[in-house]
Amino acid sequence: MTSTAVDQELARLYADFEAAHMTPLWTQREDLMTESPRPKAVPALWRWSTLYPLAERAGELVPVGRGGERRAIALRNPAIPGDPYATPTLWAAIQYLGPREVAPSHRHSQTAFRFVVEGEGVWTNVEGDAVAMRRGDLLLTPSWHFHEHHNTTDHPMAWIDGLDIPLVSKLDAGFFEFGPDRLGTTETPARSRNERLWGHPGLRPVGAQPRSASSPLAAYRWEHTDAALAAQLELDATVTPGHAAVRFTNPATGGDALTTIRTEMHRLRSGHATAATRVVGSAVWQVFAGTGRAHVGDQTYEVATGDLFAVPSWAPLRVEADDQLDAFRFSDDPVYEALGLARREDV
Repeated sequence: MTSTAVDQELARLYADFEAAHMTPLWTQREDLMTESPRPKAVPALWRWSTLYPLAERAGELVPVGRGGERRAIALRNPAIPGDPYATPTLWAAIQYLGPREVAPSHRHSQTAFRFVVEGEGVWTNVEGDAVAMRRGDLLLTPSWHFHEHHNTTDHPMAWIDGLDIPLVSKLDAGFFEFGPDRLGTTETPARSRNERLWGHPGLRPVGAQPRSASSPLAAYRWEHTDAALAAQLELDATVTPGHAAVRFTNPATGGDALTTIRTEMHRLRSGHATAATRVVGSAVWQVFAGTGRAHVGDQTYEVATGDLFAVPSWAPLRVEADDQLDAFRFSDDPVYEALGLARREDV
């Protein structure tokens, strides 16, 4: 067969591939099987000094109620056009609740948490259990749990929401259901029922069965997180000098507190830094207190209390502290570990 005839036959072959909705690997290999991850997200920074005033303005103009459900404003990665995603698998938003307002009850298949940088006076009701929200607390809302929020004070409160919305969307696993219009409970206990049952270090209640694979403990209090970080540094029980870190875990299993999202708190002594590493999977960090710098990929950000930054998959990361720096991190690590795709490298 002549070269001309071969070219004609190849052209017909590729046309037939197209008509049959097929693609040959040999024309797409470099896109399908890359030498290293090529994340869609890019490093990104959102400053608290910008986020909070915008949330305040939304609080003056946008009501909370059925339909919109929440006054939550998503952080959108500039490299993911059209989707309000911080990374391809993680959703982060600032939620703002005005004085005496109620965010109505609903539930969804997406997993969620709340992390409070400042303020108090809001209770989140998870399956009828009223959980106080205070500075430094991590509050969980596992998949398919009814939840609502009510502000008992005459001043507003804002916090960060984290969810696996992009991941669930990619998996075509999203479900949503409205709850009762009437507030499930107006209780304001200092300690919720789940804390009284599950919130005792090293002790599991015999006979108590969690209703899901996520943690039955809905509140991880700052006083305990702070004490654990301080003890690590005082005892010099850290992997990297001057860098303490704790992971929020499920007291029933010892695994991650949430099935699809890892949650951690980090503390850096003044003048210290994390090791420079990169991991498969993405993360979002929020500075809880202090100032410093975040080196993400080829970007360097000056960061202060409340600021958030996104770390794409396989992007090198190093965080430095000017004064003592506390930072909250959430990531998709459990998903990659469960799939056997986790990888970490020092850089």
